[in-house]
Amino acid sequence: MILPAKLMRTALLTVALSAVCVVGASAASVGAGTVNTDALRLREEASTSSTILATASKGDTVVVLEEAKDGWYKVDYKSVEGYMSADYLTVAAKADVTIGYGLVQTGGSTLNVRSGPGTGYDKVTSLSSGAVVTIVGIDNGWYKITTSGGITGYVSSEYMVTCKDSAGSRGDGTVTPAASSLGQQIMDYAKQYLGVPYVYGGNGPNSFDCSGFTTYVFRHFGYTLNRTATGQLSNGTSVSKSELQPGDLVFFKDGGSKPVSHVGIYIGGGQFIHASTSTYEVRINDLTSGYYNNVYVYARRVL
Repeated sequence: MILPAKLMRTALLTVALSAVCVVGASAASVGAGTVNTDALRLREEASTSSTILATASKGDTVVVLEEAKDGWYKVDYKSVEGYMSADYLTVAAKADVTIGYGLVQTGGSTLNVRSGPGTGYDKVTSLSSGAVVTIVGIDNGWYKITTSGGITGYVSSEYMVTCKDSAGSRGDGTVTPAASSLGQQIMDYAKQYLGVPYVYGGNGPNSFDCSGFTTYVFRHFGYTLNRTATGQLSNGTSVSKSELQPGDLVFFKDGGSKPVSHVGIYIGGGQFIHASTSTYEVRINDLTSGYYNNVYVYARRVL
């Protein structure tokens, strides 16, 4: 079944308003790619000078959407579309891998679930447009899926988009842009170091000072920050407190002659993560009340 262009655009718009999914990744997938290097950047375009959308770790799985061209694969990584170097992906047309969640997108009609990867296999059930399933494998353009009722089968990847959660929705009716997705990754990565000791001059990973922590976290994603809190005021662009997004740098000043005395990373919900000079460890604190609310001075957006 091929959807008319107008109907497909309508379906995509509906998904964009209600789900955190990859718009445009409903084309048949080539296969699954496994990252075979320590860190692999997802680029907006097929170029090393293009914007970094995310950074995958060794062993991470991506959905390969198009065959390699000029040394690059077009891929879907955690519901973000972009390009990865073919040199650092091991690609298989068939693989049992946990890809994540998938949202059925057929423009209103049902989607047949087959016992194998092809229309010649028996139908085991059908799914309504908008249904969310778990994608557990890929086989020559077909996704191996498990339904909420525990049925396992195959559906054409042409009628499914990947989603961030089992509800197919973030809950606030908005679409997460690439920058927000990267901010989420930065937040998740930073949280791995909760409880690591604060040591002045610490560059990680066994100890950090405040700017050493932010520098270390951002370096993992391909961003180079200045080493001191004051120096990081020159990184990125200024944003107001009301516009903060996960991944933004937040700055504080509690006396002294320097413009700022402390820096951390905003993680959403009015909170930030930092190498604390009061408890001498990496921890999360509130930004909207109490001490840090009173000494907050600036924010910068690097992503």
